[in-house]
Amino acid sequence: MQQRLRDGLRACWRAVADYVGLAGVLAGLIVLFGLTARNFLTLDVFRTIANQIPYTIVLAVGMTYVLIIAGIDLSVGSVLALSVAVMAQVLTSVKGPLALPLGVVACLATGLVCGAINGAVTVAWRLPAFIVTLGMLEMARGAAYFATAKRTLYFESRVSALSEVFLGGLSLSFYVALAIVALAQFVLTRSVLGRYMVAIGTNEEAVRLSGIRPRPVKFAVFALCGLLTGLAAVMHALKSPSANPGIGQGYELDAIAAAVIGGTSLMGGRGSVVGSFFGVLIMAVLWFGLAGLGVAEEYKRFVTGLAIVAAAIAEYYRRRMARAERA
Repeated sequence: MQQRLRDGLRACWRAVADYVGLAGVLAGLIVLFGLTARNFLTLDVFRTIANQIPYTIVLAVGMTYVLIIAGIDLSVGSVLALSVAVMAQVLTSVKGPLALPLGVVACLATGLVCGAINGAVTVAWRLPAFIVTLGMLEMARGAAYFATAKRTLYFESRVSALSEVFLGGLSLSFYVALAIVALAQFVLTRSVLGRYMVAIGTNEEAVRLSGIRPRPVKFAVFALCGLLTGLAAVMHALKSPSANPGIGQGYELDAIAAAVIGGTSLMGGRGSVVGSFFGVLIMAVLWFGLAGLGVAEEYKRFVTGLAIVAAAIAEYYRRRMARAERA
């Protein structure tokens, strides 16, 4: 009993320590850029950052789930572009008050279908998620070009009712993203699905031998990632009400980077939605701070890549420490 209590306290401390470390990095970046970048420590800057990142937060939540089961989804950027394109087609074709609800439903359904295809192909043929989602990346991007006829579709007047909703200077999308983070963290830590996800990412064969079918869980996770991508597409459309077949390029890398910086393991079995949320905030502050210093785009990319590598190395040593404690 005492050993179990000590193990529980040790696990709680590790979780809290991770969040404290991420919060410390975020606070350090804010102080650094507050001292070096002009007008960085202003309420308007923080509001701008918060209103720019909702769709990245939602993409990072879906990516966190996929990484926890030892998978990956490289298609989220292209699926987002396709989802926005489908939404634009509905908004520009349907007249009347039903146009916006139908457009949102079509956007969510497009993401869900693409995610379900990724999951079905991955589990049915036991193919690496890397290959399957890489194929979806190209197919969805091609479909986005087809849906938009290789041009930009504008629908600002159709979404103005939602895009202009602000509370305390923060957009509706930001509050929805916070709710998604809270709900997803609860599912991960307090539900049977969450426990199955962690177990599958840790040792899928052991899960199978224990009588649990991992394939339906993996399918559900990929489908959920697709649905969240559709939701991120809605948020993107509210922020930038136009459909361009080229949007979303590199978004999958941003989502992966946020999850890794937040402590999610690329090897599966470990991750935190709240940690990924911190990862998004760290990346956003880093980018805005470097932009305020006038740093060129290539240097910002270099620094972001360096942060990802550093987070991966930190995860390696964290795993070593955990194995040493168990031994």
